[in-house]
Amino acid sequence: MHPPIETDAVIIGAGPVGLFQVFELGLLEIKAHVIDSLPEVGGQCIELYPDKPIYDIPAIPVCTGRELVGNLLKQIEPFAAQFHLNQEVSTLEKQADERFLIGTSQDQQFLTKVVFIAAGVGAFQARTLNLDGLEAFVDKQVFYRVKNPEQFTGKHIIICGGGDSALDWALHFTGQAASVTLIHRRDDFKAAPQSVAKLRALCSSGEIKLLIGQITGLEASHGELTHIAVTGIDGEVQMLPLDSLLLFYGLSPKLGPIADWGLDIDRKQIAVDTAHFQTSTPGIYAVGDINIYPGKKKLILSGFHEATLAAFSAAAYLAPEKQIQLQYTTTSPKLHKALGVSPLTFE
Repeated sequence: MHPPIETDAVIIGAGPVGLFQVFELGLLEIKAHVIDSLPEVGGQCIELYPDKPIYDIPAIPVCTGRELVGNLLKQIEPFAAQFHLNQEVSTLEKQADERFLIGTSQDQQFLTKVVFIAAGVGAFQARTLNLDGLEAFVDKQVFYRVKNPEQFTGKHIIICGGGDSALDWALHFTGQAASVTLIHRRDDFKAAPQSVAKLRALCSSGEIKLLIGQITGLEASHGELTHIAVTGIDGEVQMLPLDSLLLFYGLSPKLGPIADWGLDIDRKQIAVDTAHFQTSTPGIYAVGDINIYPGKKKLILSGFHEATLAAFSAAAYLAPEKQIQLQYTTTSPKLHKALGVSPLTFE
């Protein structure tokens, strides 16, 4: 076990709201470490819709999930937050000095004065296909998410699923892959209507092959996956050759150890007050999709608002004797210095 890292704040979750929490804390001179169970920063924006357009971020008419995360990372650069990725927070215990000792799945420890839970709907785990022998090919020929789209160029690809991710990637690889086959258990899709319309048009033209059924078996030769068996709704079995199998059955959010931290939980969400976004435990805040309160709306912009109020509340919690002044980034020399910008050039 590594000795604990001592810090003012720990943020659990590196999605858009967690990243903006870094910014709001930075303006108040509170340094933060960020922990996330995923291998890269971005949360749902990167895992679920990295290249899909987002239209409801104030003053940004349209951007992709990837662009939003990139801009947030650029915005928080002045505050030099440290990220600890690919590890889950497993324990959280309040100490005699009122600080919190946090332990992670990688045996890392943090000793922090305040905690911000920005874990979205929990730690994401891909829903997997339970098929004997399939596990041996995961991350080789079988994938539950696409990290490097270029690796599928010129390949015979089979995609399974009926949601946005499955259809988006089927459309994306059409014309790039040698062939694209989409398998879904029914001829009905839970995806954007425009994506469904494009899919059906490409199926009609023969550019995408659509099969209604389920994967029920596989064949391998010399350590490589060569065919999958698909059983149709009529019971007929087809053996399909392939190079790569992409499975998009959705992501299953797990509240995980958070449920054991003694916080008030309501329908697998953390109850907070709307003045401070503090949980039932003083010093622990919850922002974004993980929290619940009357009138809650699960929107990124709502999470930004919550992160702002939580930061001011935490500043008062950390220094109750200090008057926290509301300053504006347009006029405050102190904030200009923190951001490393000139009030004249704004570079």
